Order: sequence, then structure tokens, then C-alpha cells
Amino acid sequence: MSTGVLFVNERIDREELCESNVKCFLSVQAIAHNPLNVFRVEIEILDTNDNSPCFLENSVTLNIYENAAAGERFLLPVAEDADVGSNAVKTYKLSPNEHFSLDVQSGGEQSVSAELVLQKPLDREKQASIKMVLTAVDGGNPPRSGTLQIIVHIFDTNDNTPVFSQLLYKVKVAENVPIGTKVISLTATDSDEGVNSDILYSFVGNKNAKGSSIFAIDSHTGDISVRGTVDFEENVGIELRVQAADQGQPPKTTHCKVLVEVVDVNDNAPEIAITSLMSTVKEDAKSGAAVALVILWKSNIQYLKILE
Repeated sequence: MSTGVLFVNERIDREELCESNVKCFLSVQAIAHNPLNVFRVEIEILDTNDNSPCFLENSVTLNIYENAAAGERFLLPVAEDADVGSNAVKTYKLSPNEHFSLDVQSGGEQSVSAELVLQKPLDREKQASIKMVLTAVDGGNPPRSGTLQIIVHIFDTNDNTPVFSQLLYKVKVAENVPIGTKVISLTATDSDEGVNSDILYSFVGNKNAKGSSIFAIDSHTGDISVRGTVDFEENVGIELRVQAADQGQPPKTTHCKVLVEVVDVNDNAPEIAITSLMSTVKEDAKSGAAVALVILWKSNIQYLKILE
């Protein structure tokens, strides 16, 4: 160093020397001869924007219930940047989306964080997940950036009611069918998921006292089958009211009607009753004079005939 000029002998890495300290100094000693002098030199190592912001992970997953209220906030991971000062992370940007905005908060030159803010209600049945990209940008010239993928899983709430494929079902059943015979299968669907979409079927209502003694319903499949005697002479038609209830808390329910028409079969012999109106018939009785009353019936169906 005969000229007194200090040269850099090898590449200086500020981040290796001083890590994240804002101020970085390197102290050296220089010895001059004739006369002998020792010079203490303090060299400030200035930062250059040679590092990009980065996140610890490539992606983050947020689980949010679909009934979350607008305005709710969700803290996001912060990016790290080995550079300091104006070359450190200065802001965050969020990719365009329908439901969330970004609130960037600065706690100082080296502290910048971001929160997701829900702007629009979520609906899992329309969109079960949302993917966005968070970009951290430093203040260098030109700026450097790093990205993080945000995956929002929307959790279900019991916000949908089961729906039957029909509000009214009609079916015909012959009397005296064997016990266990399937009459009809009912189907209800629920657009929720998990237990919120698990449906149980049951008979409901006072009108079902008769029907539930004759018919049974499978609580899981909605199949209605015969459990008792089906007799046309006792029941020409039976009305059943069926409830479908999901297993959410609290459960949501819906109802439908099933009209069962009992079809008669020839299982009863006819009976005849004759009532004479006159003990004898005069030979000069006029045509049209009543001589007997004949009643013909088969169970509850009667036919009346007056013999003339």
C-alpha cells in the first residue's frame, strides 16, 4: 500500500459479514513505515439489492368456514429478505380475486406484514377452494420479489335444506301383498357435505298412525316397504308424510307426501240377502208390483235390486 490507496482484495458479502444489521462496518489496521504509524480504518459496507424476498414455504393453507363474516382477517406469513434498508421488503401484493383484499401493515423499515381481509361472503357449494398468489416486493431499484401461493379451503356449514325429488309421490299397492314388499323408494339430496348432507328418513304427522302400522321406512335409504296387512276393505287409500332430516347441528328438515292407493283383489265371495215384501202374489197382480228386495254385497260394496 505504497500509495495509501485501500483496495478490495476479494468480493465482500455484506449479508455474510453483518447478517441483518442495518449498519455494517469493517475495521482494519494499516501500518505506515518511515515514520512508523498505525492507522485504524473503519469501512462501512453498503448494501446492494442482490437478494430477493423469500417465504419459508412455497404455499400456505387457510381453512375458513363458509359462514365467516365480511371483514374477518387472516394473518399471512411474512417474507424474509437478507438485504436491509430500502432494499428490504417494502410491500405485498395479492393476485386479483373475488372474495379477499390485502391489508399491508408497516411496523418500521424492516417490518412489513400483511393480512387477508374477507370482502364477500363465501359459499362452499359454489366454490370449495380459492387459490391466490401473495407477492412480496422489496424497495430496490430495480425491485426484486418473491411469491407465496395461498390456498383457502372453505369448510362447510349446515346452510342447505334437504330437497326431495318430488313433493308428492303416488303409488299403487295390491292388497294382501307379502310383508317386506318394497312399495317405493324416496330420494332427498343435500348440497352440503359430511354430516351436514347425511339424510335420515322418517314418518311424521298424526295422519301416519294408520300408515306407520302398515308401512315401514328405511331411515337411511328412504325405501318404504310393507310391514302389516294391506286390506282394500279397510283402507282404500293411505296418506303418508315423510320427513328428511340432515345431521347438521341444528338439523334442517323437509317433507313430502306419499299417497298409496290400495288395489282390490278378488278375495271375498259375494253374499245375498232377500227380503219378501208379500207372502203371496195375486194372480191379477199388476206388472211392476214389488214382490221381494234383493241385496247383493261383496264386503263394503253393495248392490240393491227390487224384484218386480
